[in-house]
Amino acid sequence: MPLAESMISSLKSNKSVMLDKSKRFRKTLGGYNKNRKGNFDFPEATPEILLKIRKKLKREQQILWLKISIVSIIIITPLVWMLLAS
Repeated sequence: MPLAESMISSLKSNKSVMLDKSKRFRKTLGGYNKNRKGNFDFPEATPEILLKIRKKLKREQQILWLKISIVSIIIITPLVWMLLAS
């Protein structure tokens, strides 16, 4: 059997074995329904709360960059030392 025919037959057999994924997710709770409207109860965002969130996010970013910098230095320092020692 030539190579192309064997590839085609294996693709057909794999396709027949695969599950029909469209049937699997039809009856789940999620999805898009035009008649259904999402009911969300979000609190009002005051300027003070937004300022707190902004400061918290900036602080988290600073800590993340500090961790990345320290790990990078820890990894790069031995590599440079090994390169210069050779």
